[in-house]
Amino acid sequence: MFTGLVQGTGRVEAKEPRGGETRLNIRALFDLTALVAGESIAVNGACLTVETFGRGWFTAYASAETLRRTNLGDLRSGSVVNLERALALGDRLGGHLVSGHVDCLAEVASIGREGESRVYTLNFPAEHGPFVIEKGSVALDGVSLTVNARTATSLSVNIIPTTQGETTIADWKPGVKVNMETDLIGKYVRNMLAAWTGQPDQISQAAAQDGQQGALSSGLTLDFLRENGF
Repeated sequence: MFTGLVQGTGRVEAKEPRGGETRLNIRALFDLTALVAGESIAVNGACLTVETFGRGWFTAYASAETLRRTNLGDLRSGSVVNLERALALGDRLGGHLVSGHVDCLAEVASIGREGESRVYTLNFPAEHGPFVIEKGSVALDGVSLTVNARTATSLSVNIIPTTQGETTIADWKPGVKVNMETDLIGKYVRNMLAAWTGQPDQISQAAAQDGQQGALSSGLTLDFLRENGF
């Protein structure tokens, strides 16, 4: 489990293809100490397992499923990535609950300015729209961010100067694809309610078809929620 508070960046020093998978050798560009073999570390928001490590570097293996879901397959030697070690029990939860399980790729559509901040608008697949909530949280390349505004297929986020300076976001340009993880709690609630209504796929289908938040049009009503303790 992670928080979306990036601890620093790292540079890909080597990328070793292994069939349809790959092994990454990453050097931290900050003080990364006391690593443990087998611990979890988020690389651009994707949870990977530390295989081997040394002073300031580690290797991690990305499976074919990880490469299909994320932008890790596009990394090259010299690429810079966001890094966050797993949350320890008792640590301060400063961002939001992030699993490190990327849902989809979002594409940067436009970049604007508001004062010293930058406002990024990104597009994403419609089936993930029900989990993106205005003023809710989203993780983009592992960075915990607040959704300024959203449509069924897009969102905008405000990036303050500190976040620009300490993550890879300053390098985003229109067309860049970033890892997106939607709200963890929302996904569990959706799955639970879908099982009770006997319509496991209709919520996503309705959202994709009509661009609405979609849940109520699939047979889920306020009366149903009250009867089931919500």
